[in-house]
Amino acid sequence: MKTILKYLKYTLLTLLGIVALAIAIFWKNDIPVEELKRKYAIGASQFMEVDGLQVHYRDEGNKSDTLPIVLIHGTGASLHTWEGWVQALKAEHRIITLDLPAYGLTGPNTSGEYSVKYYTQFLNAFLQKINISKCILGGNSLGGGVTWQYTMAYPQKVAKMILVDATGYPMASKSVPIAFQLASMPVLSALLKNVTPRFIAESSLLNVYVNDEKVTPALVDRYYELTLREGNRQAFIDIMKKRDAGEKDNNYLKINTLTMPVLILWGAQDELIPTGVADRFHADLPQDTMVIIENLGHTPLEEDSEKTVAIVKAFLSKKCE
Repeated sequence: MKTILKYLKYTLLTLLGIVALAIAIFWKNDIPVEELKRKYAIGASQFMEVDGLQVHYRDEGNKSDTLPIVLIHGTGASLHTWEGWVQALKAEHRIITLDLPAYGLTGPNTSGEYSVKYYTQFLNAFLQKINISKCILGGNSLGGGVTWQYTMAYPQKVAKMILVDATGYPMASKSVPIAFQLASMPVLSALLKNVTPRFIAESSLLNVYVNDEKVTPALVDRYYELTLREGNRQAFIDIMKKRDAGEKDNNYLKINTLTMPVLILWGAQDELIPTGVADRFHADLPQDTMVIIENLGHTPLEEDSEKTVAIVKAFLSKKCE
């Protein structure tokens, strides 16, 4: 018995030593926002106060366009995810992108509230402040969910919608990025606030991309470094905990009341929000165009901006009824 206890004691001490070593190696302090601004707030980047936050946004393209396109990123991303689309569309269109609260350079709010209802109200305040009364609204993943929820609340303010692998209906993911999984685990999520290896960002991107070669070091660096922005890791943990707690939202039952033209754009190999969700949008929306793209995953706008924006251009060329 003493031999067994002695063995268990040394095993436990060894495990604790390994954990302590891992913490020492992978401990990462927050990166001050001013430092990140020098790298990522470039070109058309601007900041505007909305609800007490300094919101990072870009207003680019054809300023004579009276119906601007507003694009909203997904969980863990930033306005940079739309860069390919912006470059392809801005000659003819006015394009507005922004970092949602809890993400990118905008960072966390003081309330810790990040429900879809909160984002809908935030988006309305942002658009009012930038003097946009009507737009074409699009979003990916979480941003897609915010898109149709905002449109449901303010249908007169949205001429068309673009839903890219959007949240909406109850569903089961086939595969979930490791960052999502860790943030949902009580003990590990507490560590994730400070112990954040770069390979977590890389693994999460590989999970949502189909083509591994497109997960470049520069792409991983951007996601990783913006995750380390002051307060973003805690906000991400808070978001995942509330998501797993099962926030009840039955607004999807009213999606069939949205009558404006909609583009449903989906990666065929999306395992986070599978194409069955696209089928439900397609069944419920009376004026939709659905395009499923082979060999692309959860963020097709970023994984192949050239192919996806060509579909968007065709959709935008159709006249609103």
